[in-house]
Amino acid sequence: MPNNTSIWPKSRILNLFHIENPIIQAGMVWVSGGKLAAASANAGCLGIIGAGSMNPDLLRHHIQKAKTLTTKPFGVNIPLLYDKTKDQIEVALNEGVKIFFTSAGSPKTWTSFLKKEGCTVVHVVSTPEFAKKCEDAGVDAVVAEGFEAGGHNGRDEITTLVLLQQIKGLISIPVIAAGGIGTGSSILACLALGAEGVQIGTAFAATIESSAHENFKNAMCHARFNSTFLRMKKYVPVRLLENEFSKKIASAEDRCADKNELIEILGKGRAKEGMLNGNIEEGELEVGQIVSEIKEILSCSKLVNKLTQEYLETKKIFF
Repeated sequence: MPNNTSIWPKSRILNLFHIENPIIQAGMVWVSGGKLAAASANAGCLGIIGAGSMNPDLLRHHIQKAKTLTTKPFGVNIPLLYDKTKDQIEVALNEGVKIFFTSAGSPKTWTSFLKKEGCTVVHVVSTPEFAKKCEDAGVDAVVAEGFEAGGHNGRDEITTLVLLQQIKGLISIPVIAAGGIGTGSSILACLALGAEGVQIGTAFAATIESSAHENFKNAMCHARFNSTFLRMKKYVPVRLLENEFSKKIASAEDRCADKNELIEILGKGRAKEGMLNGNIEEGELEVGQIVSEIKEILSCSKLVNKLTQEYLETKKIFF
């Protein structure tokens, strides 16, 4: 293992993924392609390609791109609710991917198959009950994601630190904390509560290597403490950076619009329009509450160094 592991507490996550830092770069739609996953891996973290927005051929392209940019382990995040899931899994396996983060579906569907293929499987959960089901299904670890997180969230609105405590005593497999984590001090807090690693999305979305549009990155750098809201709870809860589109959703929800009206306002391609194409006012901008802590666009390497130094400085104060 790399020498830098001496900085961190002993963790099954470090051994599970053969990484230097107990930090997972979240697999995010339109943001985390092969370039970001490779840069995160080279920085000593686990890089993840977000396959949710990719057709199988595009996923293959990004996996192959990542392999040209790093020799370190990286994985893919595959939501399990789409009809392209089977093809995405086949592509990833054919390209030699051995680490799968799954979400938005039952862990029973693919876990046993992937384990037979010699893969490591991690599932994202938003409730303690779901975490237990994941352990019973045979996953290697769970991501406990609180509703501070950007993008799609659980309907129960459990915060990260509360969820972490609820899950920790319920299962024996490693727990990775996610949601509202973007500083070294928040990493320390999660590890102190029993997490063996953290998953970070928003801070990595704002890095140089992210495929997010520069308009989106700059908008994150100017966000304030109250710039995000959980919207579309009647349809599919999602945390968004406030803009004209978000305000339209809020107005509809204030007048008790039904699910069909919310779907009509959302339309198609809204997330791509905002995060990839840079339409800051009418696009869907998925970010977490921690976005207000982003002040500049850093490389993955500098971000990880910053997180590590903050962790060490905070640790000195309390331990």
